[in-house]
Amino acid sequence: MSGAREAEMSTELALPPEWEDDERMNFLFSDFKENRDVSTTDWDSKMDFWTSLILKICRSRGTVCVHLQELNKIFQRKGIMPLGLATVIQCMARCGKIQRESEFATNVDCGWVSWGVGLLLVKPLKWTFSTLLGSSVVTLKELFVVIELVKEKAAELLGVYRSSPVANHSLLSFQELRTLSSHVCVDESTLCMALLQLQREKQVTVSLHGGEKIVKFSQPGQNHVSPVSDVDLGIYQLQRSEGLLEERVEALGLEAEKYKEEARVLLREGKKSQALRCLRSRKRVEKKADHLYAQLENVKGILDKIANSQTDKLVIQVYQAGVSALRLSLKDVTVERAESLVDQIQELCDTQDEVNQILAGGALNSTDADTDGLEDELRFLLENSSLDEPSTLPEVPSHPLSPVRESGSLCDDLLSALPSQPSLLCSNGTLR
Repeated sequence: MSGAREAEMSTELALPPEWEDDERMNFLFSDFKENRDVSTTDWDSKMDFWTSLILKICRSRGTVCVHLQELNKIFQRKGIMPLGLATVIQCMARCGKIQRESEFATNVDCGWVSWGVGLLLVKPLKWTFSTLLGSSVVTLKELFVVIELVKEKAAELLGVYRSSPVANHSLLSFQELRTLSSHVCVDESTLCMALLQLQREKQVTVSLHGGEKIVKFSQPGQNHVSPVSDVDLGIYQLQRSEGLLEERVEALGLEAEKYKEEARVLLREGKKSQALRCLRSRKRVEKKADHLYAQLENVKGILDKIANSQTDKLVIQVYQAGVSALRLSLKDVTVERAESLVDQIQELCDTQDEVNQILAGGALNSTDADTDGLEDELRFLLENSSLDEPSTLPEVPSHPLSPVRESGSLCDDLLSALPSQPSLLCSNGTLR
């Protein structure tokens, strides 16, 4: 293999950067030691590298199955193939990370095994021999299922169905599901493995009716899928009839338009008789289309009634559950008991009100009496104090105070404030 081709494959498969390290890759491409205890670190390092790389490559390619021959081809480097991939596959199988396709299928349901080569691409005879012999030898083309990836793919497939326009269809044909999941499951084998995983999780059941494989998914809110019933089959047949009638009516409409255009062209060419024949054919086709359209409306009406009946059934179930819960909650409750409780509560409330009124009235009366007594005593004290103790404070002047004067006239002010000198002479002019 050329260097350019290897570089292109490395980019396409997102190989790790150490893929270009010759020394490191020489170690990784060498075979494992027979005894792991000889060099535990080297053994585990090499095993972890190839295990993670196999998972990464399968996830990037969208596949859930691998075989040794394919891995040797994918990981070929400079014309050399890894020598220890068989040991890696055996170790992954012992750890439960991968499982033989035959064992994976037989552990689900015997009904799936009967699909044979066309569905699972594995012959039941090989399953029997590998199971009975319990061989641990890894052959080049023996398929192994990567458990982690098939679980992811199963969850993705269930999400695609529930988000699709046909999520309200209880049954789907295998081919319809194949078309619906083409962007999720790269091939039929991947789809089959995802369905097997969903079957193991009890989210899907598959049955064969009239030579056609039919798939039934669990509906939201259900823990597991219910078996295919006669009602499911009847609804499936009606939905198939509806689809076929719609396709037929559309085809007849196109055919009628074609006759109309041909009649117009012939009329322009002057071929009146041929144009009339085209119009008669158009009328015949339209009549047939009207008849099929009436049948289509009948089928749609039946499907609507079935859908309404299922809704009514759910409503009735909810009502029944509600009645049962209400009856259980009112098991020990009677009208007489409720009336008695109400009377007791009312009586207790009245008693409490009377007690509150009594307590509130007594407190208010005693407070008023005390307040009146205290006010009388306070008034008596004020009157006695005003009579017994003269005031030592000067009277408040009634005239305005003189403004402040200069410091030099302070003596004059003091002299003027003194009383006048009493006279020492008597009225007769003698000294006293």
